[in-house]
Amino acid sequence: MFGRNGDSYVAILAPATPSDCFLMAIEAFRIALKYMVPVIFLSDGYVGNGSEPWRIPDVSSLPKIEWSYAKEGQAFSPYLRDPKTLARPWAVPGQKGLEHRIGGLEKSGQTGDISYDPRNHHEMTLARKGRVDGIVADIPDLEVQGPASGDVLVLGWGGTYGAITSAAENARKKGLSVASAHLRYLNPFPGNLEKVLRSYKHVLIPELNTGQLSLLVRGKFVIDAVPFNKISGQPFKIAEIEGKIDEVLGRSGPYVIEFSQSSGLTGG
Repeated sequence: MFGRNGDSYVAILAPATPSDCFLMAIEAFRIALKYMVPVIFLSDGYVGNGSEPWRIPDVSSLPKIEWSYAKEGQAFSPYLRDPKTLARPWAVPGQKGLEHRIGGLEKSGQTGDISYDPRNHHEMTLARKGRVDGIVADIPDLEVQGPASGDVLVLGWGGTYGAITSAAENARKKGLSVASAHLRYLNPFPGNLEKVLRSYKHVLIPELNTGQLSLLVRGKFVIDAVPFNKISGQPFKIAEIEGKIDEVLGRSGPYVIEFSQSSGLTGG
């Protein structure tokens, strides 16, 4: 999300399962070409090493990827932007009347010439941010499994999908008001994310890191999301997330992930 120089905004997609990687890879290319923006395909080891049955799709049913080139004889500016997507036009280098500079140095937002002007840099950074922010109109709403409102929403992304979904299902079988949702679009977030989050008394975010998504949710929506972090190089067990759900609901004492030399990973 922030691992580049100069606030270089990019779109971020995260597949939830091995089979999800196929369609989300197509989605990454679709967004990249439509909005002319870099897209990070944020998979992880547990998705990459997992497996599941997958039906090979009919090619005609796959999402369409569309793009267009500037044409000779038309008015052309390399920084003329589509009013809806803020994407710049494509032009094959070398065509008469479509000459333009390419490369890593920042260009003027008006002429496309190399620019070192501070104000231009400020405006171009905001333009890149606006382009990524605008993608929200072109992605689906976040889907929730379980009650549309209630006591706990377990929110995740990436390879935690299986453990989170199963833990929430087990909690509902016990009669608890627990739902789960999994983010496949991390930048921008789905447009209905805040509404979904505010529909529950508690939001629990299990992550295989030190709490990156929970930090973003807290900062963007000022919601007291509960982080549950594991950084042992092992995936979550369903029982671990169930134990944390019970803790959030006050059904048990604090749930911690413990390690010992003799028994390995245990729940406490």
